[in-house]
Amino acid sequence: MALLDDLVALIAPPRCAVCRAAPTHAREHLCAGCRRALPWLGAPCCPRCALPLPHGRDGRCPAARAAFDGAWAAVAYEGAARDVLLALKFCAARPLAEVMAAQIAAGAALDPRATLVAVPAHPRRRRARGFDAAELIAAALARRSGLPLARVLRRGPGASRQLGAARAVRRAAAGLDFRARGPAPGRVVLVDDVHTTGATLHACASALRYAGCRHIRAVTWARTLDDRCR
Repeated sequence: MALLDDLVALIAPPRCAVCRAAPTHAREHLCAGCRRALPWLGAPCCPRCALPLPHGRDGRCPAARAAFDGAWAAVAYEGAARDVLLALKFCAARPLAEVMAAQIAAGAALDPRATLVAVPAHPRRRRARGFDAAELIAAALARRSGLPLARVLRRGPGASRQLGAARAVRRAAAGLDFRARGPAPGRVVLVDDVHTTGATLHACASALRYAGCRHIRAVTWARTLDDRCR
């Protein structure tokens, strides 16, 4: 497979999925400059909501009442990270899912007893794109971590798109229709591409709890920073 990749690279030299510059190595999908520009979320971050500490003026964790037990993210959803995620979701740069999974696997300290579960995309969006970004990331993460991947959750047609939606819309419970397909694993790592208000993760975790899951940790590649973290 590596030899085939090298032959393909000779015929069609690879380009960075974001800036189109030539990467350092043939099998890289993100150039060194774009990697350096990623806004990494270093310690200390809240283990409950994944936002940088301190939380800000009011000092309250926005995930205090969430159905998931904790959250982690690799980067802030801004700048180069926003460009990377948009390239994956709207330009079909699917190899970026491997990059995101590698970065999650390197920093998230995944529970070896857990099962990976991807947040399912809205059916209409999945049909339009031909893939589910969170599922691509979760599958790549399963290959890297050795953790099992289970398609436990399904999303109803009434659920609305979250990325770019108003905060009030994202928080509307009526727009988040998630249900479990039978019994859920006891310990779950819930995987999504970006953590915004946490409403989607909360809705998924609630469905998993109802199906018998006892411990849920949400892991995403990116985390939106609200005004309290600026």
